[in-house]
Amino acid sequence: MTLQDFDQTRAQEFAERMLGVLNEGALALMCSIGHRTGLFDALAKLPPSTSAGIAEAANLNERYVREWLGAMVVGGIVEHDPRHMTYSLPAEHAAFLTRAATPDNVAVTAQFIPLLGSVEDGIVECFREGGGVSYSAYPRFHEVMAEDSGQTVVAALFDHILPLVPGLGKRLETGMDVLDVGCGSGRALNLMAREFPNSRFTGYDFSEEGITRARAGADGLSNVRFEVKDAAKLDEAASYDLITTFDAVHDQADPAAVLAGICRALRPDGVYLMQDIAGSSYVQNNMDHPIGPLLYTISTMHCTTVSLAQGGAGLGTMWGEEKARKMLADAGFTNVEAEQLPHDFGNSYFIVTRG
Repeated sequence: MTLQDFDQTRAQEFAERMLGVLNEGALALMCSIGHRTGLFDALAKLPPSTSAGIAEAANLNERYVREWLGAMVVGGIVEHDPRHMTYSLPAEHAAFLTRAATPDNVAVTAQFIPLLGSVEDGIVECFREGGGVSYSAYPRFHEVMAEDSGQTVVAALFDHILPLVPGLGKRLETGMDVLDVGCGSGRALNLMAREFPNSRFTGYDFSEEGITRARAGADGLSNVRFEVKDAAKLDEAASYDLITTFDAVHDQADPAAVLAGICRALRPDGVYLMQDIAGSSYVQNNMDHPIGPLLYTISTMHCTTVSLAQGGAGLGTMWGEEKARKMLADAGFTNVEAEQLPHDFGNSYFIVTRG
């Protein structure tokens, strides 16, 4: 390229965009801290207050709170009155940043930025040498995933997700055998077990930490059990009326074996309900995805690498609907319907039967 061909205006616009990237990335870190420390929740309940008053309400160190407030003010998240040295969180902002705002609390999702950043060195090494970063390298992974799925799945389970399958609520009330594969901390399964005492629920996950959390959440329930199990080794035949996976298939080392095992484990009139990330298998079709960059980043720094760490397929977060349909067909399913919920642009729900 000659100097004559260089578009100075385009270069300047890109430079400004990159400055924006740096600022927004920094604010994501600060939003994660604001969520974890309870600062957003405290601010939402307070009148305009000084940094000392906010720190006292949140039971935190004032010096750190003051510096955090500086980032929030210049980032346009918190408002500041310099005459009275007070800070306030507008109600319109609190509607997307507090625990009371669930399922719309974006600060929950902001936690993924520092979580992923904590494994950057390992990911860089994988770029050079191949291989992957194992699940054990991710601090707080199950905690953050449980909180995130609490917003996207658990909060919508009864009103939106289960009704996608006609008649499923009635069948659960009467009594069904239900399996959740890759159940993680078991929040969805425990919630269903409480709501439908006549049904029997089983959760499998290969993470001992996740299963420990799930069992703790099942305290007092007699119709649910959790087991540490590799989903690729699912060897039960015609044992379940309903099998679910919530954001679990694309992480698997051997997703094809998992789907085939699910197909075998379903009874002839059974239903497989698969929630996974909404998107296309082709990057050019994801250009307008509202959180496309975030999803490909999560894929690079978590979903793909944890699969490759096990010598797996490395399917990735953005395996997409086209690939999902093909793999479901290869697994033995003949009927596949994909639905999206109006309030949930990030996920697709596949209602799958053997035909």
